[in-house]
Amino acid sequence: MKKLILSLCVAMAALSASAQKFALVDMEYILKNVPAYERANEQLNQISKTWEDEVETILQEVEAMYKKYQSEAVFLSEAQKQKTEEAIMSKEKQASDLRKKYFGNEGELFKKRQSLMTPIQDEIYNAVKDISDQKGYQLVLDRASGGSIIYASPKIDISDEVLLKLGYTH
Repeated sequence: MKKLILSLCVAMAALSASAQKFALVDMEYILKNVPAYERANEQLNQISKTWEDEVETILQEVEAMYKKYQSEAVFLSEAQKQKTEEAIMSKEKQASDLRKKYFGNEGELFKKRQSLMTPIQDEIYNAVKDISDQKGYQLVLDRASGGSIIYASPKIDISDEVLLKLGYTH
């Protein structure tokens, strides 16, 4: 009797597991095939480079001020030394504040990335959701971020369907 109940439980678990439908997407692959993503990435790289150059220019000014200070320090009074040191520290703080403004956790680059990427990500999410609703998938995993996926059949990868739904062919 116990064997019969155990067999029924195993059979029911197998049936319920097989009734669920799963799919995979590869977000890296999808994003590489979405031209808007590539354009947004390029725009972010250009903005980042411009801002990094701006910060670097200020840091070079700091370095020049410090070298000049070192070479002239023996000729300066204590008041002049203190004034020069304060100017150098002020310039360093300016560079630090600018770096934080541009590249900090809630900085301009973060905000720009969100404004450019969120619409693209939302569009992809909606395409995945539509396909999942149509085909009855209960779970869709991202192969690109799923480091714990050891093997998955290519038959359950819907990345090309997502691209097609978005209007792109690879």
